[in-house]
This record gives sequence, structure tokens and C-alpha cells, in this order.
Amino acid sequence: MDQKVIVRFAPSPTGFLHLGSARTALFNWLAARRHGGSFLLRIEDTDKVRSEQRFLDEILDDLRWLGLDWDGEPIHQSRRFDVYRAKADALLAAGKAYREGEAVLYKVEPGRTIAFDDLIHGRIAVETENIKDQVLIKSDGSAAYNFSCVVDDADQGITHILRGDDHISNTPKQILFYEAFGLVPPRFGHMPLILGADGAKLSKRHGGVSVAEYKAEGFLPEALANYLILLGWTPPGEREILSLADAACLFEIDRMGSVQAKFDPAKLKWMNGEYIMKKPTAELTALLDAQLAADGYDVSRVPAETRARIVEPYKIRIKTLREFGPLADFFFRDDYAVEEEGRKKHLDSAETKALLGLLAARLETLSPFAQDALEAACRDLAGDKGIKPAAIIHPARLAVSGKTRGAGLFEIMELLGRETVVRRLKDASR
Repeated sequence: MDQKVIVRFAPSPTGFLHLGSARTALFNWLAARRHGGSFLLRIEDTDKVRSEQRFLDEILDDLRWLGLDWDGEPIHQSRRFDVYRAKADALLAAGKAYREGEAVLYKVEPGRTIAFDDLIHGRIAVETENIKDQVLIKSDGSAAYNFSCVVDDADQGITHILRGDDHISNTPKQILFYEAFGLVPPRFGHMPLILGADGAKLSKRHGGVSVAEYKAEGFLPEALANYLILLGWTPPGEREILSLADAACLFEIDRMGSVQAKFDPAKLKWMNGEYIMKKPTAELTALLDAQLAADGYDVSRVPAETRARIVEPYKIRIKTLREFGPLADFFFRDDYAVEEEGRKKHLDSAETKALLGLLAARLETLSPFAQDALEAACRDLAGDKGIKPAAIIHPARLAVSGKTRGAGLFEIMELLGRETVVRRLKDASR
């Protein structure tokens, strides 16, 4: 691209930010940052009934959360009705449009071919016989979508328009308006839509479809952004893990695919797990604290230093922030659930209860209360009783955590502390 790249993202505040719209925003941002251009926002809020401030606030928050910034202040279509009407009046005066009641329509000249070179799909041509006269101003005084888009894109100096290929049918109509005003149209690139695993358009039945849903489920913004930009674009070397900054240095529109990309929740979760594993423990702890609080856990009962130590063995075990709570709930509450199968297998017998009581007695005076000493105490008790250590380790794990799996038992015990471990062992021995 030789010219300065000016692109835009134009959300409608009639709902939450859809994954497909987020991907559109990401690709436009990448194009602008790759070429030192501008990424502009336009709020398409002409639907007075469905547009809500809460949706706009959420959309802007989600864009920031994904790591995107924009240049200048967003423009709002709802504040530009006078501009659209003036532009329509100019076409009326030039004889290119006509009134039909309160509405204004553009006269489409028959017998023409409207063609453009799509940046992704190549040459696309449409005959004007297939385009009816276009509404410029509706009977309620508001501007039609295709007309307001052209007026705004021209005023904002947009050079490239990257959007979903569900807009391909709109492009020839918009090109007619550029021609009517004597303007050179921007370059258009239409991205294939995101599909579900079954090949249907991504919808609720495939799982979450909004950025807000993935945020709430504990996905990291950098992981979600990384995954979305790989749906339709292949970086050099076919790298899978790359930051937005890295992607901005590599992005070229001509590496975008023309076939639909399928959304794979399992792949996204894997990628999120990779980012979680690599995140510094201090940063991850802060994120997990917020997730735990949102999910109803009392993080204040565990000192901050201990919380960071708890996170370390679990960061390799979780794929989302939300998965941490159920795995580590026993650190933050005493009313944790005990796995039923494990209880039947390891906790119900009188012999096991007696062993847990003996272990509790030994740990009451153990010094230091640390992993190595805890393991030695457990193995010594097993040796004294002529049994395998597993006969104590499995019941003890269930007693102190309610789980049959997770971080190492003696690591868990050290993190829980003497008072909690002894109390839980005694409770299980009764």
C-alpha cells in the first residue's frame, strides 16, 4: 500500500460486540498500524429504538480490553442527519435523485456494469439491472445505511474498507454514490464470515458469540485477539502464538484467505492455556483474584503472598481463569465439595479414618511445616504401619482438598498451613 491507510470500524450499539465484529476491528487496526495509518471509529446509531448507551460503553470497553486503540474521537451517525439530508438535496438538485413522498431515492442507471477489485476475492462485477433505485433518505427523515456509510467514509477520508463478505452486495450500491459525488471509491476487502464447527454461521448454538461472554469465562484478551486474527489470516512462517504488536509488524491484506474460517472452541482454549502458562505469576494472580471475587470466592482469607504461591502449580493446569476456582476452591473456603467416588474409595473405612487421625497428631508438632518434612512424616507413618504411602496420601488429599487430583499433596498442605490441615484431617477422621 503506497498511500496512507485510513480505515474504520463502525459498530452499531444495538447489542454486544460479536466475535465476527471483533475480528473485523482487529484486522482494520492491524492494517492501520502496519502502514502507519489511522484507525477510526464510527458509531452507527441511527436505529433510535434499538441503540443503547450501555451497548456502546460495552463495545468500547471490549475493544480496549482486546488491546485496540483508535485515532481521534468517534463520530456518531445520529448526530449527522443534517449532513446526510444536505448531501441528498445536492443529488436532488443535480437530477440524480427524486422524491417519493417524504423519502429521497437515487436513480440507478440501467445497462451498466459496476466492477471492483476486491482485496480478498479479486474481481467482482454486478449489472445495474440487478440494483433497484436506492433509498437515500427514508420517509422518517433518517439516512439509509448505504448512503450514510458513503457520506461518512468520504468525510473521514477512508482509503480501505475491510469488512465481512456479507457486505459484498452493498459495495456496488455504495460505488454508485461515490460516482454520483465525483469521488474515487476506497479499496474494498471482504472477509469470509466465521463459521461454527458444523459449517453454519456462528451463532449461540455453537457457544458464546460475544466478546463479553469470553471475558466472563476467563479468557485472556491477548489469547482471544491472537485466535481471532488467525481466522482468515496466515502470518509468515505460519506462527500460531503472536502478540498484536508482532501481528501489526507482519500483517498484509494479501495474506488473508478467501474461504470461510471455522471457529474451534477447543483450539481457543488451548491457546488461552498457553498464554496463562507464560504469564508472570504476579500478573496472573491479580487476574485470578478478580475472577475468584467475581465468582463468589473470598480471596481475602488467603494472604496475597500465599495466593501467588498457590497460583504457581495451577497455571499449568488451567485453560481459562474461571477453571482455577473449582480446582483450588479448598484454599478459599471450608465448605468445598468432596468427590463422591473418592470419598467412597478413600475416606469411608474405619481404618482410613484412624490413619488420618494419626497423621493429624504427627503434623501438629511437625517442624518445619514444609513439603519435604510433610512427605517424610507421611512416609514414616506408612512405614510404622507396614502399609504403602499411597494408603495415606490418597485419603489425606481428599480430606484436605476434596479432590483426587491436582497439585502435589505436600505442596497443598504447606500452602494451606498447619492449622487448616490438622483441622481438616481430624474432621475426616471422625
